[in-house]
Amino acid sequence: MAGHSALAGKKILLGISGSIAAYKAAVLARELMRRGAEVRVVMTGAATEFITPLTLATLTGHRVYSEFTESVHEGTWTNHVELGLWGDLLLVAPCTAETAAAFAHGTCTNLLQAVFLSARCPVAVAPAMDLDMYAHAATGANLALLADRGVQVLEPESGPLASGLEGKGRMMEPESIAAALEARFEAALPLRGVRALLTVGPTHEPVDAVRFLGNRSSGKMGFALCEALRDAGATVVAVCGPVSVPVPDGLDEVVHVETAREMHQAVVDRCHAADLFIGVAAVADVRPAASADHKLRRHELPSSIVLVPNPDVLAAAAAARRPGQCIGGFALDSGRDLGMGWEKLRAKGLDFIVYNTTADDGGAMGADAGELTLLTSDGNSHTFTLQAKRDAATALVAHLIPLLSSR
Repeated sequence: MAGHSALAGKKILLGISGSIAAYKAAVLARELMRRGAEVRVVMTGAATEFITPLTLATLTGHRVYSEFTESVHEGTWTNHVELGLWGDLLLVAPCTAETAAAFAHGTCTNLLQAVFLSARCPVAVAPAMDLDMYAHAATGANLALLADRGVQVLEPESGPLASGLEGKGRMMEPESIAAALEARFEAALPLRGVRALLTVGPTHEPVDAVRFLGNRSSGKMGFALCEALRDAGATVVAVCGPVSVPVPDGLDEVVHVETAREMHQAVVDRCHAADLFIGVAAVADVRPAASADHKLRRHELPSSIVLVPNPDVLAAAAAARRPGQCIGGFALDSGRDLGMGWEKLRAKGLDFIVYNTTADDGGAMGADAGELTLLTSDGNSHTFTLQAKRDAATALVAHLIPLLSSR
């Protein structure tokens, strides 16, 4: 499956100071955006002499900020505090010796310095300067002071410099900067290292070569949970039936099955390696005792169908659990009786169960929204109000993180 970057959805405030390396900022902005980040740019006056704000505004799709005053005549000003609050990270690349000194000593003579002093988000700087400037004790002391205060210093590289000298001082290449930021966000993900296995969608139990017993499950909720777990850092494997929605990017493995028995075998083969198993799929409880390998004609169709039980995928996973595994599933009801959810949780020996109901207007199978109630084996419960399934999945994962951490 296609990879998913930890930068996806992140808001990066890109600061550019006056260095010849400013021309690389265009490539850097594109690389950050290619990995899914939203980028806004703050430039010093000197930086605008090396690369135009128009170039960066065109690339990022946002206006570029460089002056405190937006319009002298109208009396409007750039809200540096708002900019400082917007970003998930402030990246200054290139960061000149002057800018590093200003950051270290708290001076505030341009908009970029004001944004730095106002920023509540993490800060990273990519120094760029000539060999002797970078080697100077004052520069070293300033960068060390910033590092001590928690600023990530992206070490410059060695090579030919604009002065004609050769040595350390070249700004780290844009691809390497983006990779370093990606690694930073990955390290902070709460479920990093967790292996999750989910079942998704319906199963189809064949009557003949074209007809089947099934249900209205689309796979929306299951894939929303896959995405939420992926975004929290987990490695995600999905065993999915015949879903009617696209498979998300960034999953470690996707196994396509059709019947409950195929889903059961796929889970048996993979469950032991998982730290977390969630049975989201609407697995058919029964199947026809016999099915034809060709299409039955109208006069050949049976007047009744003998049904036999399918394996209980969720119960089997719980029964075979290894120490430390967290096992949960979904319970769909047509009413509003949480007792049904509690009973299923206890009967199957689960750590948690997510109760949902077809009684919600627009909720449950095939819908874009749902109201969920999380029930846990310690007797606690939490209801997530009717909301988009992707939002509900994110909220649900946030509540599962402490449960996983306790194991």
